Amino acid sequence: MPAKPARFLTFKCRSCEKPVQVFLQKVSACSHIQPYQGICKCGEVRRHATGEKNAVESYLAAGDGNWSHHH
Repeated sequence: MPAKPARFLTFKCRSCEKPVQVFLQKVSACSHIQPYQGICKCGEVRRHATGEKNAVESYLAAGDGNWSHHH
């Protein structure tokens, strides 16, 4: 059985270099991708995803929060 993805991860903000937490999003119920998103205190949106390469690239390229994964 695969390990459950973390509920949140912490990264360094690209704008202000401060830590920003990203939270596991509920947009995907499949195992192909686990998308994360959070907002730094400076207002910068930080997105991250793990999983299938094409799905991750699609999620990160969307950039507007309206991304969804279809089979």
